[in-house]
Amino acid sequence: MALLEAKVKSVLSGDTVILHNINNPKQERTLSLAFVSAPRLKREGDEPFAFESRDFLRRQLVGKVVQFKILYKIPTGANREYGVISLSNRTNLPDLAVAEGWLKLRDDAGRKDDSEDAAALLERLQVFEARAKADSKGLWQESGGRINSSSELSDPKQFVEENKGKDLTAIVEKVLAGDRLIVRFLLLPTEHVQTMVLLAGIRAPATKRTNPSDGKEQPAEPFGDEAHQFVETRLLQRNVVANVLGTSPNGQIVATIKHPTQGSIAPFLLKAGLAKCTDHHTTLLGGEMAALRQAEKSAKDSKQGLYQGHVAPKASTAGQIEATVSRIQSADTLFLRNKAGAEKRINLSSVRQPKPTDPKQAPWGPEAKEFLRKRLIGKHVQFHIDGKRPATEGYDEREMATVTFQGKNIGLLLVENGLASVIRHRQDDTDRSPIYDDLLLAESAAQEAQKGLWSPKAPSAKQYVDYSESLEKAKRQLTLLSRQRKVPAIVDFVKSGSRFTVLVPRENAKLTLVLSGIRAPRSARNPSEKGEPFGQEAHDFANKRCQQRDVEIDVEDCDKVGGFIGTLYINRENFAKTLVEEGLATVHAYSAEKSGNANELFAAEQRAKDARKGLWHDYDPSQDEDAEQADTGADANGQNGDAAAERRKDYRDVMVTHVTDEGRLKLQQVGTGTSALTELMNAFRSFHLNPTNNQGLPNPPKAGEFVAAKFTADDEWYRARIRRNDREAKKAEVVYIDYGNSETIPWSRLRPLTQAQFAPQKLKPQAQDAQLSFTQLPGNPEYLADAVNFIAQETADRQLVANVDQVDKDGTLWVTLFDPKQSDKADQSINAEVISEGLAMVPKKLRAWERSATDILAALNKRQTTAKEERRGQWEYGDLTDD
Repeated sequence: MALLEAKVKSVLSGDTVILHNINNPKQERTLSLAFVSAPRLKREGDEPFAFESRDFLRRQLVGKVVQFKILYKIPTGANREYGVISLSNRTNLPDLAVAEGWLKLRDDAGRKDDSEDAAALLERLQVFEARAKADSKGLWQESGGRINSSSELSDPKQFVEENKGKDLTAIVEKVLAGDRLIVRFLLLPTEHVQTMVLLAGIRAPATKRTNPSDGKEQPAEPFGDEAHQFVETRLLQRNVVANVLGTSPNGQIVATIKHPTQGSIAPFLLKAGLAKCTDHHTTLLGGEMAALRQAEKSAKDSKQGLYQGHVAPKASTAGQIEATVSRIQSADTLFLRNKAGAEKRINLSSVRQPKPTDPKQAPWGPEAKEFLRKRLIGKHVQFHIDGKRPATEGYDEREMATVTFQGKNIGLLLVENGLASVIRHRQDDTDRSPIYDDLLLAESAAQEAQKGLWSPKAPSAKQYVDYSESLEKAKRQLTLLSRQRKVPAIVDFVKSGSRFTVLVPRENAKLTLVLSGIRAPRSARNPSEKGEPFGQEAHDFANKRCQQRDVEIDVEDCDKVGGFIGTLYINRENFAKTLVEEGLATVHAYSAEKSGNANELFAAEQRAKDARKGLWHDYDPSQDEDAEQADTGADANGQNGDAAAERRKDYRDVMVTHVTDEGRLKLQQVGTGTSALTELMNAFRSFHLNPTNNQGLPNPPKAGEFVAAKFTADDEWYRARIRRNDREAKKAEVVYIDYGNSETIPWSRLRPLTQAQFAPQKLKPQAQDAQLSFTQLPGNPEYLADAVNFIAQETADRQLVANVDQVDKDGTLWVTLFDPKQSDKADQSINAEVISEGLAMVPKKLRAWERSATDILAALNKRQTTAKEERRGQWEYGDLTDD
């Protein structure tokens, strides 16, 4: 028979090999050496010299191209082929193995083949065997050959501890997948251990496998077979060096497997795009992980294997941006202000603050925040945006950034000190820190050192007592604070240009501080309220200079509501003087004289006047008045007490356009506003019916932006405002500003509202917030839903009369609603009907103006008693108010 050529894939025993086609490795055949037999490797225990016999053949043949010839076949059983093998150096097998004593001639060798070649081979082998016996070679040795080989590790963790840091000699017995192998560790000449090993730092796609639970075959993942073959052709039955690093959660050994000449296989596998880096092994590999990440990046760049369709994320061209830290919201969220004064909120990449919901971690939240505040507030930092997290339920869109201060990565600094944990990203999540591996290593080191979050002891919690809560508390603390000069404090919150919440750590005190000697213009407290001129500028200036800064305070007195009046020093400079100098406050002569800062403040005010700054932008010296202002420094930023509240009598014709799930009303006042709205809506519909006006939004909408929106129920266009935005789904939640209802619609149903004739400035939004007076809606969701449905039915499509009993500071109207066709008396209202149905109660805690309406309260309480007795609505199971 002619000579054939093949490559040796593996050696099963001293007399049997697996060959594969040189061009197609999947074409395999098993060949046993003719006329000979070798001792067997068995799971229950190897025969003497079985490993040595196989190892002799393995070293000679594995991975080499050989020529072979089939001499005979035995058709029974496995239908095995028997033959001879020749190497390129003219070495022949089984001749060499028999000569070295690693194979025995079969007893029936002479009966296998009658050809002349076979007879000559058999004669040679008999001579070789006789010499090997005489020389006590191989199998013919008088002692030895017993190797203790176990196929299971009793304690993988102990094995790792004993062998960590050592170069272990090993043989790859089997390749299960691109990232998992069966490895024989040659611990001693007579002690071997076979076990499964995971390749450190990588995750390769799975090969075809059978699910043991249901016996179903699961196909290979894409590139699973290629990864398997890549490793098999390079490592199967090769001598390798193994460095054990640790164990997986399932107790499997994690190790680096190195080829004798080429080094670790992992980077080669990654570079070919046949595996991905896994974060789970970063702490085991340490600095070696960087080389693997680089190999993975190379595969992505060249779109190899798994990354064939890979689209690299757009790299930010901005590079490092300089900014000033204006506020620390939490240990992983900062507010940065750029040179133009614009503020941006960023989250630290891959870092999470101590979880407020975790009882063990929560106490470290204030510690971590204070750690950052001390180091960063007001400091110049560099930052680089690494990615964005889209807006989700309850969260706005977040930008993830790497922030460095004086060359130190802030996220890494937090993790090193145990004041933050590292986020475990999904494997395909690219919005991560560029030093993610360093963060994982730092977290592991912090855990070992039991720092911060990982400490068994919680930090001592600092409880601040609010002494501005009441006048009595303030007076008690005033005695102590007024004796001290320049008390160290921290500005916790800026309420307005001259009013602050400050913390005094050494006294465990929290207090409201009002700057003495000046009056700053009042800023708006909410969007619907209008502030005084330059009030917002003063507030913003105070925010910029004082927010979260270390300051010193001198306390002189306290006002009527528990606020402390005094001086605030920042960088040893009186902030009141700075505020006056910028033209953002005026001097209050009486309190300035009282505080002893009058000369300094009047000089600062004169400088602001001369420079025409802020409040003095149109200052005319000839009209300068010397009259003192009547307000005290204590009353600079708001009222110190409410006037005695009375229920108003203010009847208005209204339409209820919407009732929210919480029971709040949206009203339109009938009159000039509604007629103007009717005119506007007619023009609005005509405008949007014109095909020339059907352009969509030029840019993705932003929260708070006014738009035209096409309502789903009637496909008509209405004025709306964006409440929330979902960039991924390209949808926005809109509130219809003239009717109060809301819905989530695609961006395609939005258009710009830039036309002056339809702008909110031309006709203000007609839907007003309102709530029913004298009622407290149920806390139970089912009864609340019944109440909302009842109110909606009673008010739907009806023109009603509302008595506006009170107007809150935020513009919310407290109303009693009457149906002019049915209501004859003051107590015959929709409010009363809701209470009669048992779908609301008279509030336990009444507002001052509600308490003044004794006649109405008496009538409502009577209705409530009847509803209780008849077990209506929320009273069906008895009196809720009973203790």
